[in-house]
Amino acid sequence: MKAPGAAPPGGDEAGSPEVLLVYVTMPDEAGDGVAARTLARALVEQGLAAGVNVLCGARSVYRWRGEIREAGECLLLAQVAAPAFAAFRAAVVARHPHVTPCILGLAVAAGHAPFVRWIRENSAAENSAENS
Repeated sequence: MKAPGAAPPGGDEAGSPEVLLVYVTMPDEAGDGVAARTLARALVEQGLAAGVNVLCGARSVYRWRGEIREAGECLLLAQVAAPAFAAFRAAVVARHPHVTPCILGLAVAAGHAPFVRWIRENSAAENSAENS
């Protein structure tokens, strides 16, 4: 039996600007991913992200203070409800070793309705107070 108002099992939710995919990079010169996994866990535990994918092994090339640099990094892809973004960003900035960390919130244009709902239910700014 389907819950009232529930989307069909394979349903899409078009235009879900209330949900963001947040791209974050974390230094990983040691190549062990520990700092990135620690950050990811903290964001989920605080209720600021429903989930975080940690992809290590990236090599970034970038300009910083007039020099071209290279660094080993882990990429974090976090599923975040839009109202939680400000608190999410503040939490990353507080834990990140860089002066200017890469944090980009990308609006989700469409998604699988049950997954979008799960993101909204599991990442909200008010969750951070409950889980501190």
